[in-house]
Amino acid sequence: MADDVLIRAEGLGKKYVIGHESTERYTSMRDVIARSARSFGRAAKDLVTGKPIYQGDRLEDFWALRDVSFEIRRGDVVGIVGRNGAGKSTLLKVLSRITEPTEGRVVIKGRVASLLEVGTGFHPELTGRENIYLNGAVLGMPRAEVRRKFDEIVAFANVEKFLDTPVKRYSSGMYVRLAFAVAAHLEPEILVVDEVLAVGDAEFQKKCLGKMEDVASNGRTVLFVSHNMSAVSSLCKSGMLLSNGRLDFTGSAEKVIERYAQATVEEYDVSFAPDRNKPSITRVTIDRQELMKHNLKLVLEFETPEPLRTPIGGIILRAMNGEPVWGSNGRFHPRTSEANGALNGRLICEASNLPLHPGHYLVSVWLSDWHTDHDAKVDHLSIAIGDDWVNSTRPSTSVIGYLDWPATWESVAC
Repeated sequence: MADDVLIRAEGLGKKYVIGHESTERYTSMRDVIARSARSFGRAAKDLVTGKPIYQGDRLEDFWALRDVSFEIRRGDVVGIVGRNGAGKSTLLKVLSRITEPTEGRVVIKGRVASLLEVGTGFHPELTGRENIYLNGAVLGMPRAEVRRKFDEIVAFANVEKFLDTPVKRYSSGMYVRLAFAVAAHLEPEILVVDEVLAVGDAEFQKKCLGKMEDVASNGRTVLFVSHNMSAVSSLCKSGMLLSNGRLDFTGSAEKVIERYAQATVEEYDVSFAPDRNKPSITRVTIDRQELMKHNLKLVLEFETPEPLRTPIGGIILRAMNGEPVWGSNGRFHPRTSEANGALNGRLICEASNLPLHPGHYLVSVWLSDWHTDHDAKVDHLSIAIGDDWVNSTRPSTSVIGYLDWPATWESVAC
């Protein structure tokens, strides 16, 4: 391996075994006993042979990664993009040595610091101060180095007031600020960051991107997974596009983002698992028929454990270079509301005759109340605007740059 190549993956693959419950209806006690006996026999055999025990009547092989090969050189800042389930997080776990590959191999030169989940390596009963030393030790940082950088880590995370509070009482934003601060100040040769930055607020995200730029400018390598194409475009020089566990495309960050948009252009309807602990977006739909008429109609469905006094939605369209082109916030546009106090509802945004420039646009949405932002889905959908949008019937010519265009919002209980 060349001296400047820090990561080399060759035919990398990761297989998981998924258990499924049978959909067959058992009509007799004999069938139930026979099924239970088969499951018990298989579990006992797996236990004796040292294999993992899987629940379910039927087992299925699932390849999260398959035949992935690439090289990453010293100083590269690589954005890894792809749809949900494409294998991005699995790849980072393999590179971080959290899980072993099923096939192929990966060779890594240098110390790796990874931030893959909020609060990775934190003990909930320990204070922020104690967890800094604990997490630093887990990441391979000597105690003297942690002590030397302690004040800088605390200042970066902005948790001075809660430093001696158990982290189980921290918000998710405070968790990720402290976790990122420790990982970023480790000064590793390779920094691996998953999409946990989406938890932080806009100011903290900007600070994190600046820190990663500093890491990269010092000749270190950064691997960055995100659905935020603006962050990928501004931070990364090159990129990799994963699709169904395979490496679909590599190249410059701009080319990878363009290919990603083309691959997700049919994503007009995306669903998300609800978060039972907070108001969350469960589905986002764009009406394709309205889009063909040069109108944008977006439906945002949400669930909430406690009634929202006034559910409010927001939307923003970004060009492929990450620049915002158009946006609307339900706080500032005329709207009717029937979902106040509802546990399930939908927010409908409509904008007629949008004078957009032909091309691909990434769509982000968020859910809030009057004073609190609850959930956001960044760049999970994309739309394609064709040349037919520019014609004499339009109220104006196509627009490049930020567009000030009205929209209406409607709130409906489900």
